[in-house]
Amino acid sequence: MTKAGAALAPQAGHHAHTMTRDPRLTLNARQQELLEWVQRDGFVTVDDLAAHFDVTPQTIRRDVNWLSDMNLLRRYHGGASLPTSSENVSYTARQRMFHDEKRHIGALVATHIPDQASLFINLGTTTEEVARALNRHRGLRVITNNLNVASMMSGYPDCEVLVTGGIVRPWDKGIVGELAIDFIRQFKVDFAIIGTSGIEFDGTLRDFDTREVRVAEAIIEHARTVFLAADHSKFGRPALVRQGHLDQIDALFTNAAPPAEMAETLASVKTQLYIAQ
Repeated sequence: MTKAGAALAPQAGHHAHTMTRDPRLTLNARQQELLEWVQRDGFVTVDDLAAHFDVTPQTIRRDVNWLSDMNLLRRYHGGASLPTSSENVSYTARQRMFHDEKRHIGALVATHIPDQASLFINLGTTTEEVARALNRHRGLRVITNNLNVASMMSGYPDCEVLVTGGIVRPWDKGIVGELAIDFIRQFKVDFAIIGTSGIEFDGTLRDFDTREVRVAEAIIEHARTVFLAADHSKFGRPALVRQGHLDQIDALFTNAAPPAEMAETLASVKTQLYIAQ
């Protein structure tokens, strides 16, 4: 089925949540653009970067070294590339990366969730922004394996939160394992709100953790409607484990038009495309 596209403004009255941020993770404009360049092209040279930004190669090397220390890219002699498909960016760094874009995506997803809905919300910094944007909804029943989401939404008025059992990952408070999967399989919800680490141009969804992927598979299977929330950096990004395919997703919410290489894939699936402005 041909996709339907829409561009909608963030929900009126939504307020940005002030996060406590590690000062090391505050990217300046040059570092942010440098990172986006690497994510777009896969590899870029120090000399090209220095010429583009009109700074010395030494300045670029300092940026690359710092971004590499944060595991946002890989440092090579004379250049930089994406992290490998087996390593994800640290959770604290992901919270900081593209924060405004994720906040706008979260607000847009929230406009598509009615009051009184039942939801799965899984792991990820973008799904957490969706949870934050649902603070004005009424009568929600939320099932989550994300303790950050559970902590946040349990404080909302008229919102019931159910938390899966399982193993808690210390770095992002995500819950994984067979207990989480068994709990999810007891339900059939109206909406699943999921994230992903990478979307290949053929529509394959990918992530880094096999246990996290197995929980996500159960969530997709036990929801009537599946929303994928992913910022533009996920397009074409490599990750090790197959999580699913866009043809299992009812709507993709992002902040920029997908690359041209994905046009044929998007035309061949039923997934609606929503772009947060």
